[in-house]
Amino acid sequence: MATIEDAAAAIERGELVVYPTETVYGLGADALDPDAIERAYAAKGRDRAKPMSLGVPDVDAALDYVRVGEREEAFMREFLPGPVTVVCEKRDIVPDSLVGGRDRVGIRVPDHDLALDLLEAADTPVTATSANRSGRPSVRHPDDLDPDFREDVAIVLDGGETDGVESTVVDVAEGVIHREGANADAIVDWLASARGDE
Repeated sequence: MATIEDAAAAIERGELVVYPTETVYGLGADALDPDAIERAYAAKGRDRAKPMSLGVPDVDAALDYVRVGEREEAFMREFLPGPVTVVCEKRDIVPDSLVGGRDRVGIRVPDHDLALDLLEAADTPVTATSANRSGRPSVRHPDDLDPDFREDVAIVLDGGETDGVESTVVDVAEGVIHREGANADAIVDWLASARGDE
């Protein structure tokens, strides 16, 4: 059975890894390596104009890759780790290929021990995108991985069955929820409260 160390080593070699989160299984690659990012896009059959998110083990690590204001940081410290993707202004270290040329990137800190252990061990931010072909259902158990997709992946970390509810995607600076998912009601309440404080 594959270990965290095996998966981290694969990511450092530029290979792809499937890992569990508290929502669905994710596809991990070195999020700072354009070649690894391209492998992730190819495995998913994903439009290169559609951005991928970046997974890190904690908020402090995230701040190495994004610029945030006080409200954004307060939100991140309230909701991360958790099933939310926070869209922030990226720093130059984040490759344009990860974000389809945009100036913002989604930050993910999953609330899942195995995922956090991998993100800690990898020593680089890791792509945080669902482990499935684009347009196909998200994967809640490793047995459900598409066989063709599985062939493109070096390591699968088995964390059993996941919850299956996608993360909520939010741009705190703009006060916009791009996708409602897990914990959406609490996020809406927080944003409304933050607007009231202004």
